[in-house]
Amino acid sequence: MRTLLVLAVLLSLGAAPSPAPLPVRMADTGGGTQLITAEAADAKATTGTLTWWERRGWRWVRVGAAPARFGSKGLVEGASRQQGTSTTPTGLYRLPYAFGIRSAPAGTRLRYAPVTEHSWWCQDNASHAYNRWVEGLPDDCRATEAEHLVSYTGQYAHAIVIGFNYERPVRGRGAGIFLHVNGTGATAGCISVPEDAMRAVLAWADPARRPHIAVGTHGGPTAIARY
Repeated sequence: MRTLLVLAVLLSLGAAPSPAPLPVRMADTGGGTQLITAEAADAKATTGTLTWWERRGWRWVRVGAAPARFGSKGLVEGASRQQGTSTTPTGLYRLPYAFGIRSAPAGTRLRYAPVTEHSWWCQDNASHAYNRWVEGLPDDCRATEAEHLVSYTGQYAHAIVIGFNYERPVRGRGAGIFLHVNGTGATAGCISVPEDAMRAVLAWADPARRPHIAVGTHGGPTAIARY
């Protein structure tokens, strides 16, 4: 009764109730108790906010947040994305594992693969290793269609694989979509954050809690609340 009275007073004074936390407004959070949201103002934006949340009892609580960068051509629905468009795919995705040129931050529980001189990410649509990490390039994966991970000393100091087009890769949809450390500007389709935020996310993410990442915008067809 007291809660209803307080709400009535706030409304009479013109104060609207605070919106529910973003995970509460989403149709799907992946079924786990940890969630990362990467949200831009609209589909043309190249910057936004990365927020990591966890469920405590029946409540979703914000654990941390950081400024984020998206693809240089903005964001696009993941199911219709095309490779080479420099767009960040929207949707809800698993986080299969992490990797990095530098050692894993203390407390990291995600599987963390160390980058070596032989580490590549194959993006060649003709290769059997399309959208996969490989140690040494296969004969059917051209170097011009792959990322030599050790070459990205800043961005891949620490990174997490985003499960876009990963389980059953569709050729031509895109490969190598990661959450990683900022470079000099917008990305080629990944999501990037400052290094201290990347390290904080790695120390927080717990595979036992089934973390996912939801990527989207405030509104419109790519609205994050749809996922």
